[in-house]
Amino acid sequence: MPRTTGRYAISTTLGESVRAFVPLALPPADPALSPAVYTDLARQAELALARLAGVSGLVPSLDWLLYSAIRREALLTSQIEGTQATLTDLFDEEAGFKVSNTDDVEEVTNYLRAFRWVQEQLRSPQGLPISVRLLCEAHRLLLDGARGAGKQPGALRRSQNWIGGTRPGNAVFVPPPPELVPDLLVDVERFIHDEAQDLPALVKVALVHAQFETIHPFLDGNGRIGRLLIAALLEHWGLLSEPLMYLSGYLKQHQLEYYRRLSATRADGDWESWVAFFLEGVESAAGSAERNIIEVASLVAADRKRLLQSPKAGPASYRLFELLPMMPRFTIERVRQQLDTSFPTATAAVKVLEELGIVTEMT
Repeated sequence: MPRTTGRYAISTTLGESVRAFVPLALPPADPALSPAVYTDLARQAELALARLAGVSGLVPSLDWLLYSAIRREALLTSQIEGTQATLTDLFDEEAGFKVSNTDDVEEVTNYLRAFRWVQEQLRSPQGLPISVRLLCEAHRLLLDGARGAGKQPGALRRSQNWIGGTRPGNAVFVPPPPELVPDLLVDVERFIHDEAQDLPALVKVALVHAQFETIHPFLDGNGRIGRLLIAALLEHWGLLSEPLMYLSGYLKQHQLEYYRRLSATRADGDWESWVAFFLEGVESAAGSAERNIIEVASLVAADRKRLLQSPKAGPASYRLFELLPMMPRFTIERVRQQLDTSFPTATAAVKVLEELGIVTEMT
């Protein structure tokens, strides 16, 4: 017998009456999730996360890894929503170079700000816990700027939205009516902080993300906030103490399947397929990040060895080399400022690295 997943409420928007879906509170019940579906997958995914945390020690500075990992997640989660910015655009913008698609880059940098703010809250004794308030404030930071101005930044929606289709009447999915959104989110918050739940933490992350996307509580930015929530929950439940994994890469690669699995939780009550897809994604993304760290560590070690063997290298070029992972694009002036030195010394330090093939002039 199929699982009951929720009910429909009649909602009116743009003069049309539509059936808006109202999900039941988590966890799925009647029947409950089958442990046979998730036990092995959850164990494999948790092992992959543990290995990822372990290899991070291969690199002298964790900040190096976080610099690129967080930016890749910011970029990929934005690309899922159609943002056209590239990693090069992001690095150029941070280096102070002119970029053509400023609005797209702004969306990515806003995500970075929202992400960092959430992380600070979770790590501060005085910070907000994972809550509706936390998500609303992250949403305000995410939509801060030209494109988000009319999308009620930081506020739960006060009107009916819909997904897909040209109008509410032919939508692919209509989320719950606005007046029910606050209570539905409180249910999610309660589930997150209910210590009596005996499901594996990664399974709970999968359930929360799907439920959040079903509620679709904001007028815009629901996908990005929902994926930011994944990273926050990984830290909250002690699965990954630093955001070294960029799950949005896997979700972007399997975007149609991602949406299809989410949709099946509502239409068919098929939570099992969604949970399996999510856990496989965590294992894949963690493995990919682990391989990336090993490649970065070996590249840095090889380049450092060449630099140390160079008769032309000196203290300034050594210090510049250590800054490169967090300064992939730069000007001589920026190097001068970072090293707090003279222009000729900064130029000479760059020249040494250029001759060794470690950096390349872009202009």
